[in-house]
Amino acid sequence: MSQYVNVPKSELDQSQIRELEQYEISQGPLSVLQQSVRNHTQILIALRNNKKLLARVKAFDRHSNMVLENVKEMWTEVPKGKGKKPINKDRFISKMFLRGDSVVLVLRNTA
Repeated sequence: MSQYVNVPKSELDQSQIRELEQYEISQGPLSVLQQSVRNHTQILIALRNNKKLLARVKAFDRHSNMVLENVKEMWTEVPKGKGKKPINKDRFISKMFLRGDSVVLVLRNTA
């Protein structure tokens, strides 16, 4: 598994590449998503549009594309005019496909 980490992929056969990908998913940054899928735990996702998602991950791929369930989308709106305070807003989405290129940060929900 880990013995293939520093070997160029062009020198590996299909089974070795598959083994390396499984190792990377279970030990690397994608392990947060894998644990969420296995344990049905929530994660917090920060997006490029300054919105946040609190959700459970149903499935994901190496590009951080995700199928999410029970999603709470949260954002802040600033009203026009002087002296008006920002308003925190949210909405519930039962199922969602999230494209990975909009993901900035993924955090475990420890609460």
